[in-house]
Amino acid sequence: MKLKNKAAAFFAVLILTLFGYILYQSLREPISVVIQAGHEGRTCGNTGAECKLYREEDWNILVADEVARQLRKWHIDVKRVPADLSPVRAKVAVAIHFDGAKNICNSGASVGYPDNNTSKAFAQKWKALYQNYYPFKWHEDNFTDNLKNYYGYRWIDAETFLVMELGEITCRKQTMWLKPRLKKIAHLIAYAIASELGKEVKKPSFQ
Repeated sequence: MKLKNKAAAFFAVLILTLFGYILYQSLREPISVVIQAGHEGRTCGNTGAECKLYREEDWNILVADEVARQLRKWHIDVKRVPADLSPVRAKVAVAIHFDGAKNICNSGASVGYPDNNTSKAFAQKWKALYQNYYPFKWHEDNFTDNLKNYYGYRWIDAETFLVMELGEITCRKQTMWLKPRLKKIAHLIAYAIASELGKEVKKPSFQ
């Protein structure tokens, strides 16, 4: 009987702690920016696109780290998160991805976002910016369920959330263009985020 009471007390404390943590997170001031590197840290399940030369996860991490570095350089508070994460609140959240295709060179860039006006507006600004440089195929917004119902929307409570598919990593023509420009793309993403937050920062050169 005593063991049952102890077990019940333990679970009651556990539940109260969990609710306390959720309440604490909800009352905290949101972080300015959350940057997620897609598939980072996963060793099974959905580990991202890959081909003979490149792995999506590696490119996601490189770009996400560089975006975070540049934003911090501009004195913007940033939280860098992997694929699997704890609940967090943010003003702007961006998930970095590259696409893959079974039919090689049949994919390209795209964006995904939840059903709210601020995310949609940010998506259009990013597309207008990136389309000036990225010379390959674009898909319609939210063209897959994974973009439209991205799992991160449940974990990151963001006023503005954008999933960026930056190009097809399984297409040699695209990777030849993308690889030498990964840091430049990261700086362009950082610029788009800073502008969305109302910060006046210098637009990076893409030459």
